[in-house]
Amino acid sequence: MISAVILTKNSQKYLKEVLESVAFCDEVIIYDSGSEDDTIEIAKSYSNTVIQVDTNWQGFGKHKQKAVDLASNEWVFVLDSDEVVTKELQQEILLSIQNAQFDAYKVPRLNNFFGKWIKHGGLYPDYSIRLFKKDICFFNDRVVHEAVECNNTGVLRSHFLHYAYDTVDEFIAKQNKYSSLFHKSNKLKAVFSPFWTFFRMYILKMGFLDGWEGFVIARLYSQYTFWKYIKKD
Repeated sequence: MISAVILTKNSQKYLKEVLESVAFCDEVIIYDSGSEDDTIEIAKSYSNTVIQVDTNWQGFGKHKQKAVDLASNEWVFVLDSDEVVTKELQQEILLSIQNAQFDAYKVPRLNNFFGKWIKHGGLYPDYSIRLFKKDICFFNDRVVHEAVECNNTGVLRSHFLHYAYDTVDEFIAKQNKYSSLFHKSNKLKAVFSPFWTFFRMYILKMGFLDGWEGFVIARLYSQYTFWKYIKKD
């Protein structure tokens, strides 16, 4: 009834935990983009469908849709290789597709930054469509910040876990890459948007309740906003 679709690239760190968390699915598809670590070996020990692609990068939206197209079941649940389905979410997923009232479901995500689970700053519940009917709902073509487009959507209560960033260096490296992919050169926004980003996350969204990590996260996201608006084609 349901296929798990997991995107990988050099994903050995959390992959075993991720794959064990989707053992309840009828099919597990691993879509790999040139891993050079033990990702493929780990994947093959849990799944018979491990696809290795060596194509020009077209963006996260198109990449994820190609992976979803390989699924053989009506329903798919899409995960990244650092995201884990909880027991509570497993049960809710199975109940939802047995008595489906919607074509897709938004699922809350609990993010781990620098070893701490973050519940403020606008980073929780962090809803996104992850469970959907593959012939009705589709990923858009955005290079980054891709999303599933579907009109008839519901919301699940149970969250999945996301091991977002282990270190500040890891965060900076990834957000520097994303800001290059999603840049929109605008000097005025480069001046004012970083301040607004910090104020919204740390004060309005109560990031200060997450302690030092909440401050660091708000500061880093404001820096990402600055990068995004100063970079040119």
